[in-house]
Amino acid sequence: MINKTRLRTALALAAAAASTQAMANGVAVNEQSASGMGTGFAGRSSSAQDASTVFGNPAGMSKIERTQISGGFAVIDASTDISSVQSPATGTNDGDMVPFTAIPFGYYVKPLSDNWHFGLGVYVPFGVISDYENSFQGRYHGLESEVQVVTVQPTISYRINERVSVGFGPTINRIEGTLTRAVAASPLNDSYVDIEGDDVGYGFNVGVLADLTDSLALGLTYHSKVDYTLEGDTQVSDFPIPVNGTYDATLDVTTPESIDLSLTYAHNEYWTLYAGATWTRWSQFDQLVIENPSAPGRFGNIEEDLNWSDTVAYALGAAYQITPSVVLRTGVAFDRSPTNDADRTVRIPVSDRTVLSLGAGWEATDNLTLDVAYAYLHEDEGSVSYSGSDTSPAYTADYRNSAHGLSAQATYSY
Repeated sequence: MINKTRLRTALALAAAAASTQAMANGVAVNEQSASGMGTGFAGRSSSAQDASTVFGNPAGMSKIERTQISGGFAVIDASTDISSVQSPATGTNDGDMVPFTAIPFGYYVKPLSDNWHFGLGVYVPFGVISDYENSFQGRYHGLESEVQVVTVQPTISYRINERVSVGFGPTINRIEGTLTRAVAASPLNDSYVDIEGDDVGYGFNVGVLADLTDSLALGLTYHSKVDYTLEGDTQVSDFPIPVNGTYDATLDVTTPESIDLSLTYAHNEYWTLYAGATWTRWSQFDQLVIENPSAPGRFGNIEEDLNWSDTVAYALGAAYQITPSVVLRTGVAFDRSPTNDADRTVRIPVSDRTVLSLGAGWEATDNLTLDVAYAYLHEDEGSVSYSGSDTSPAYTADYRNSAHGLSAQATYSY
């Protein structure tokens, strides 16, 4: 069936790459720019620092005066401590199931006139990956889980007047998923269920950016939900001969909509302050239903309730202009978990988290800007608890997650 999470995603700029436990909660990925990561993504929809505003707020393209290409990547090193394990099953609980991976991103913005801008973005909005050791004690509830989402977003913005701009971009989203778990076929033998599928879904990103005063900007961005039906197959192995085989399968998934409200305040020529709140409708991501109409018995339909709740994340950030060409950034974000001890799963064992960020930007030349950022993520301890069945022994454990993130970005204007 499925397994636990440590956020990891695959994105393609030209080929593909992957992420891990990202700095956003649930299965969201926050790493769409290094400049934004430096302030904890505070002010993401109100500060058009570079072409990554295609994702943050498409209306922000109206503030970019020259054609701009911006791209980079984030690398994340995540770790998990699993403790207080209780289960009749034998096995290990290493907690080392998230590979060291990278999340790339890329954007292009071109002014078409004084009022119109065109943009294009390629980024990762959602994803999850975890790969427990085969001897994992909770393997009957999840062994491997990888969901990869890649988004391409063509975008247009329009400056209504000197104070207000709007932007809109449809999103083309490709999702691929692999879900695996063990089944206790007999006291001495484990069998395995491996489900794979993919789909393309469509959504949109719309935003408005208003300069309330010469020093205060307000941004509002809406990212729509996207519905997917992953079509692929379920493979059953190491089970009695009549059951082993490959069966057609479908998996319905809805990634949630979100609303980001941000403020950017230019206090003076040195200090800029940022604040933001992001509401995410995680209740859209409430259940996983895997349908195997041709599979026998227990493998026919597999359902897993998540019972996730909507959340609001908050962020505060600041930037200090040391010289005309060098800026330092910092930020803190507080992101509540969409799940709790009653519903948390081994595949997505996320808890409330705090993220601290540091960053810097350097205008190396009139055409080239380089940005770097570092973030540390700390999660509260959370528990998972499964009751047992004939094929899935009970499993209870406490999880504590943390992660280090590093991002780099180059922006070229001409």
